[in-house]
Amino acid sequence: MTDQPHPDQEDSMGREPASQPVGHAGMRVDIDERPAWSIDGFAGLIISLIVIGGGIALVIIGAIAAEAGDGGALAIVGGSLLVVMGSVLASALTVIAPGHTKVVQFFGRYIGTVRKPGLRMVVPLATRKKVSVRVHNFETSDLKVNDADGNPINIAAIVVWQVADTAKATFGVEDYEDFVAVQSESALRHVTMGHPYDNDEHEVTLRGDTDVINAELAREVAERITLAGLEIIEVRISNLAYSPEIAQAMLQRQQASAIIAAREKIVEGAVGMVETALERLENQGIVELDDERRAAMVSNLLVVLTSERGTTPVVNVGSLYT
Repeated sequence: MTDQPHPDQEDSMGREPASQPVGHAGMRVDIDERPAWSIDGFAGLIISLIVIGGGIALVIIGAIAAEAGDGGALAIVGGSLLVVMGSVLASALTVIAPGHTKVVQFFGRYIGTVRKPGLRMVVPLATRKKVSVRVHNFETSDLKVNDADGNPINIAAIVVWQVADTAKATFGVEDYEDFVAVQSESALRHVTMGHPYDNDEHEVTLRGDTDVINAELAREVAERITLAGLEIIEVRISNLAYSPEIAQAMLQRQQASAIIAAREKIVEGAVGMVETALERLENQGIVELDDERRAAMVSNLLVVLTSERGTTPVVNVGSLYT
């Protein structure tokens, strides 16, 4: 039985192991944020000034010695080197504002991220890129999408996000701000197509279950942008309406549904009032009604109670049975 290669080792052909983390859509993201070496910038500034000052002093001493004929070339060269060294140290100073970080690279290699604000000294000759970790928010464009019932609707959302991993945000994607914008619109389309705008059934709808839709949308966006080192704080729908070509028809449908619901409520209340009236008339012995008169009274009461306009009563001054 042949031995299987360890998942963390390369095979004989130098290929990467299959268990290496793979990002969304097969993209490999194998870099994570780590702290970069840095010291207090004011201490580094003092060191730089001391080195530069020492170098200048040596150059002056060497120049005086050279004029006196006592040599001094070595002191001039050493002083010049110290001045260059102090200048290189001074170039490693960087200012980090609150809410920002510096991604440090040394000749193209990522060596870490400095998050501590203030004046800091990093590795000399390293390049620094500023990455904001403040909270960002933007509103997607007004998208025209078909809902689960096939009705075209206009929808937009506000996305609140921030950078969580500066290394992935810098090296994982080309432009993380554009990336989160595109992925947010894609997630918004996907979630919208999975739910109806509104209906009479007991299911999640875009208009009636806003909190549920917002939570689902936040999860969808977070899954899409996690490979870029970004995290979602909040996503909420900012605009939701039927498209203009069907807006009038849908408005009539909503009005019809509202009228039907109101009528059902009115009829339910009217039936209860008629039932109560008949029971009190019989229990108190005010009048005795046969089935025919009882049906007529029920009909008259329902007409009065459910009519949209005021009714005009007809007073019978004769016998009830004439």
